[in-house]
Amino acid sequence: MIKNFEDLKKVSQSCSSCLSAKFTGEDGKRHIVLCGGTGCLSSRANEITEKFRKVIAEKGIEDKVTVNQVGCFGFCSQGPFVKIYPEDTLYRLVTEEDVETIVEKDIIGGEVIDSLLYVDPNTEKKVTKQEDINFYKKQVRIALHGCGSIDPENIHESLGAGAFQGLARALQMSREDVIKEVLESGLRGRGGGGFPTGRKWQFAYAQPEGEKYVVCNGDEGDPGAFMDRSILEGNPLAVIEGMMIAGYAIGAQNGYFYVRAEYPIAVNRLKIAVKQAEELGLLGDNILGTNFSFRVHIRLGAGAFVCGEETALLNSIEGERGMPRPRPPFPAVKGLWGKPSIINNVESLACVPYILREGKDAFAKHGTEKSKGTKVFALGGKINNVGLVEIPMGTTLRELIYDIGGGVPGGKKFKAIQTGGPSGGCLTGEDLDAEIDFDNLVARGSMMGSGGAIVMDEDNCMVDVAKFYMEFICDESCGKCTPCRIGTKRMLEILTRITDGKATMDDLAELEEIANNVKSNSLCGLGQTAPNPVLSTLKHFRDEYIAHIVDKKCPAHICKNLMQYEIEKDKCFGCGVCVKACPANAFVKTDYIAPGKRLPAYAIDQEKCVKCGMCIASCKFKAIVKK
Repeated sequence: MIKNFEDLKKVSQSCSSCLSAKFTGEDGKRHIVLCGGTGCLSSRANEITEKFRKVIAEKGIEDKVTVNQVGCFGFCSQGPFVKIYPEDTLYRLVTEEDVETIVEKDIIGGEVIDSLLYVDPNTEKKVTKQEDINFYKKQVRIALHGCGSIDPENIHESLGAGAFQGLARALQMSREDVIKEVLESGLRGRGGGGFPTGRKWQFAYAQPEGEKYVVCNGDEGDPGAFMDRSILEGNPLAVIEGMMIAGYAIGAQNGYFYVRAEYPIAVNRLKIAVKQAEELGLLGDNILGTNFSFRVHIRLGAGAFVCGEETALLNSIEGERGMPRPRPPFPAVKGLWGKPSIINNVESLACVPYILREGKDAFAKHGTEKSKGTKVFALGGKINNVGLVEIPMGTTLRELIYDIGGGVPGGKKFKAIQTGGPSGGCLTGEDLDAEIDFDNLVARGSMMGSGGAIVMDEDNCMVDVAKFYMEFICDESCGKCTPCRIGTKRMLEILTRITDGKATMDDLAELEEIANNVKSNSLCGLGQTAPNPVLSTLKHFRDEYIAHIVDKKCPAHICKNLMQYEIEKDKCFGCGVCVKACPANAFVKTDYIAPGKRLPAYAIDQEKCVKCGMCIASCKFKAIVKK
C-alpha cells in the first residue's frame, strides 16, 4: 500500500530503476516487447507473443529473456512490431514464422535480422532504431506518454514512467492553483471544440460545495479515428490520473469513464488499471494521506455517435436515451444527475498529468500562440504511413502528410485531407503550408475535431466523399431537432441524385441553402457541423459537382451510374481471365483480333455490368479501363 507522499516517492524510484534497467540492460536480461494495440492484435500479435514464450521455454532461457506487450507503437501500416531491449532493435511486419529466427539469431546469437528491419524509402537504408525512422522524428509524445514502452497492465511500469507524480504535486497545491496551472498551460479540449480546459474547471469549481462529477468522454465515433482507444490501451493510468487531478481541482469525489463498448481491449485494460490503483491505495479514501478521496466508475456506450456530444453522453450514463440537452444550463452548472460536472475527452485528461508533473511551461513551449501543446492524429486514407501520430501544434499539413505520412502511394496526386471526421471539412493543396491549430483549421473551413485525418488522392470523388459522411450523419442523428433530422436527410437525397446523374443545377443551389440552415439551426454540435463536408467540397470542388450534374460524368470514375468499364481491344489478349472473374456474366467475345494477338478480344455488355471491378483486378494486361 502507498499511504503517503514518501511511500509514493520510494515506490516510484524503485519502479523507475527497474524500468531503466530493462531499457539499458543493467538487469542482465534481454526483453522482447510486442505492440499490443488493437491493430497489431488483429494481425495475430497475441499468437506471436505466445509463440515467443513457447520457443523461449523450449530453449530453456526463461531466466534470461522476458516477453510482454505494450501499447500502440503508432506506425500501424508496419505492424506487428517487436522491439528488443536493451539494444532497442525494432522489427516490423513480424509473423509467427519469424519467431524462431528472432530467438535463434538475435536473442541467442546476437545477430540483427536485416530482413525484418524498416527500410527508409528515400535512402533505401535499413533502420534498426525507432527514433531514426522519419515517421517518428517530428513527433512529441505527451498524451501518448508511455504508449509503446510500458506494459499497460503493470502499474509498477507506469509508476516507473512517472504515474501519479502529477497528482502528488497537485495534492500539495491549492485547488485554485491547480486550475491556474492548467489554464496557464494553454490546454484546450482535444475532443474537437477546443474550449480552454482550465476555464471549464473554473466554472465547476465556482459552483457551491456538494456532489460534483468528472466525466471522461471516451466515445470516439469518427470514422477512421482511434486516438482515444490507443491512449486507453497504452497507458490507462495517465487518463485516470488526469481525471483524479480534475476531481481534486473542482471538488469531486467520483469520476465516470464513458467508453465505447466496441473497444473491449481498452475497457479491459482500464478495469485492470483501476483495480491495481485501488489495491495500492492510489484510488479510494484519503489518497496519499490527504483528505482527498476519489473513485472511478466505468460505463459502456452502445455505439451511438451522438453520445460523443457531452449532454447526450450524460443522458446515456443516467440510463436515458442518448439525446442532447438544450444549453444553458451547461454541464459545469447542471450536469450528471443535475450536479455540476466537467466532461473532458481522453486525450485532454492524458495531457493533465504531464502539465502538473513537468510544469505548465514544459507543455506551453510546444504549439502556437493560441493552441499550445501537441495533438494526436489518426492518419489514414491514401497515405503511405498509416498510423497514430502526436505532433506539436503549429506543424504544417505538408509536414504531416509528406514528412511523417510519407506522401501519397503510387505516385498519385494529393487531392484533399479531411480533418475532423463528419464534423470537419476538406483542405486542399492550397492549405498544405497552413499550421495545424484550432483556429487556423476553422478559418479554412475545417476543424481539428478529435483528430481524424483522412488523406485523399486523385482517384477520390469529392461528391461521393460528401455523400459518405452525410449517410453516416443521417444514421447517427438522434432525431430530436427538426433541422438535423430532416435537413440531413434532404441533403443526402440531393447528393444521391447528383451521384446518380439525375440532379439539376437547382438541386445544387438547394443543397447549399439547406446546408447553411442545418448549420445555423441545429440543437447540438452534430447537426451544427454536419454540413461541413458538403460546404467544404462545394467550395473547393464545385467543378466536380457541376460535372456530375451537367456532363453526367464522374471525373474520378467512382460513381457507378456515371461511368462504365470498357475493354481497350488492342490491349486484349483474349485470355478469358476477366470472364471467369465476372460475377454477372457481362463479357462477350468479339471477332476482332488485335495485331500481334492470337485470340479474339472481349467486350463488355453494359446492360449486365454491375461495375464491381473484379475484371480490372484480374486483368494483368491492364486492358480494362473506367470511362
